[in-house]
Amino acid sequence: MKIQINDHRKIFAIQEEFNNLFPRLKIEFLGKPNKTGSPAPKKIHKPGKKISDCRIKHTSGELTISPNMTIADLKQILSDKYGLTIKLFRQSGTEWLETTDNNKLSLEEQNQGMSL
Repeated sequence: MKIQINDHRKIFAIQEEFNNLFPRLKIEFLGKPNKTGSPAPKKIHKPGKKISDCRIKHTSGELTISPNMTIADLKQILSDKYGLTIKLFRQSGTEWLETTDNNKLSLEEQNQGMSL
């Protein structure tokens, strides 16, 4: 799956594309850091915002996501190449649980609800 990343895209459009491949996962975009190398604020941006509101590095490109990609790899690519910080959540019943302890699992494993 390829997702186009550019400053004009809305967060909800990227979330929908991601969710089409991984229906039990939810990707959330955090606010941009004050400068490169600074930690991102913990604030999650609303889906109607543009990607440009979430980053200070404004590289455009095509992000290739595969089911065997790990969560850690996805986070690293988004950070390094596009200046984006994300949180990934997995659906468990009616709740959304953050995947912080399972970053070595693939996106498909997380989508299937597997754990370490």
